[in-house]
Amino acid sequence: MKELGLAVGVNYITNSEWDEEVLRATAGHGVDHVIEVGGAGTLEKSFRVVRRGGTISLIGVLSGFEGTVDPLPVLLKGIRLQGIYVGSREMFEAMNRAIAVHRMRPVIDRVFPFTQTREALKLMESAAHFGKIVIAL
Repeated sequence: MKELGLAVGVNYITNSEWDEEVLRATAGHGVDHVIEVGGAGTLEKSFRVVRRGGTISLIGVLSGFEGTVDPLPVLLKGIRLQGIYVGSREMFEAMNRAIAVHRMRPVIDRVFPFTQTREALKLMESAAHFGKIVIAL
């Protein structure tokens, strides 16, 4: 991630108190944007680390759907909470046009031949990859 421009990174898997580390790294100010993949189980920590007026993009629910979310931090800090869903075909096509225009390229961790699909899935399950896992036909 640092090669892509990340100044400070905190691994939520190896550091369960990632919110404290983020606040230390930002001198208590918080971050502009949180990409929230945990859902109800980690949203409270995201509320803590996003700056006043910042954005949280909720794109996953890895911690499950159970839990209670207190909306008060959203109001007090003026947080923009944005849900991101797969979207329609029209949105998919618009995204692909934007990717082509801006010449964006995904980060690819590894390419597997179709015959090694099981290995590719094991890599994905291990969460040891960085970037996309590709299965080529």
